[in-house]
Amino acid sequence: MAESIYIPSGASKADIYEALIPQISALIASETDRTAALANVTAVLKEVLGFFWVGFYIIKQNELVLGPFQGSLACTRIAYGKGVCGTAWQTASVQLVADVNAFPGHIACSSLSKSEIVIPIQKKGKIFAVLDIDSDKTADFDQTDNLYLSKIGELIAQYCF
Repeated sequence: MAESIYIPSGASKADIYEALIPQISALIASETDRTAALANVTAVLKEVLGFFWVGFYIIKQNELVLGPFQGSLACTRIAYGKGVCGTAWQTASVQLVADVNAFPGHIACSSLSKSEIVIPIQKKGKIFAVLDIDSDKTADFDQTDNLYLSKIGELIAQYCF
C-alpha cells in the first residue's frame, strides 16, 4: 500500500469513511506487527477526519493499557468499567458520548476533550482493545461515526487480534 490516503474532495462524512475503509484494510491486512498497524490507523483517522485525539487501549493483565495514539498526553491505564473506555469494555458496546462532562465517572485525560466515541475491538465475543476517539467539540460524533468506526473496528479485530 502506498503511504498516502486518497479522499475525494467535497465528500460527505459517509463518503469519506467509505473511501477510507478499503484503504485502511489494505494498509493493515499484510502488516504482521500489531503496533505498526494500529499506529497507522490512528494516524489516518486523525489526519483525514481531524479528530482531537485518536488511540487504542489494549487489554493487558485485566486493565486497558495505552497503545498507539495520535494527540496530546493520555491516560496510561484504565480500569475495567471506569470512564468511557472502561464502560465500552465492560458493556461490549459502543459508547457515543455527546458531552463527556455529563458522563458519570468520566476520566478527564485532557480538559480539552468535550465528546467521545469508544469502539470495542472484539473477535468471537472476546474484547481485545478499544478504539478511543475524542473531540474538542461537544456532540461531534453521530450515528455515521458509530457505523463506520464500528466497521473499522471489525477490520482491526480481523487483522490485528
